[in-house]
Amino acid sequence: MAADTNESHYFVREIDKNDGCTLKVQQCYLGDVGCVVWDAAIVLSKYLETKQFNSPSSGGNVWADSRVLELGAGTGAVGLMAAALGAQVTVTDLEDLQTLLRRNIQENQALIKTGSITAKVLKWGEDVSEFLPPPHYILMADCIYYEQSIVPLVETLKLLSGPETCIICCYEQRTEGVNPKVERQFFELLQQHFTCEEIPADKQDQEFSCPDIHILHIRRKV
Repeated sequence: MAADTNESHYFVREIDKNDGCTLKVQQCYLGDVGCVVWDAAIVLSKYLETKQFNSPSSGGNVWADSRVLELGAGTGAVGLMAAALGAQVTVTDLEDLQTLLRRNIQENQALIKTGSITAKVLKWGEDVSEFLPPPHYILMADCIYYEQSIVPLVETLKLLSGPETCIICCYEQRTEGVNPKVERQFFELLQQHFTCEEIPADKQDQEFSCPDIHILHIRRKV
């Protein structure tokens, strides 16, 4: 996807924040899976706003000054939400999605008051030294669908995460084709090195949750 300014190639998905502001996330009519905002990205974005992370009454905001890394960011929707909530965010994906990521960062810059967001290339399984020390949070929305990527993805999670890192993984459970096999392989490999805790529906955003979309907190085994 070259640096393309033709507006007809894009359409917008809006994500309303709880404070009344709206993230406007551009998507591409043409392109691969990373060019659209998947439902899991919406569910994860809204989960970041739930009261376990943000409690205005006590003045607590977990995201303020947290270092956050998003893997397989695609349009950058989840990372943009985290940055708008005050986190210092790096959104990562392959080279051909950088144009779309940068476009969306520019489009939503006005909503990012105390946080920050930058886009960088990260290919799973390759060197991660520029993303260290380990971030406080690693965010992943719908990254488990491609059999060849499972081993490099888990390897990257091992390299990136420290003892304090919380990986928040949101994925839509799909029953067709190779999806169940891919999910099973991912979790078998993951659980050799990590513990997984599923987040119940009552801890998610009440409007933006779905029985087929799962949110997990994943941590390194100690």
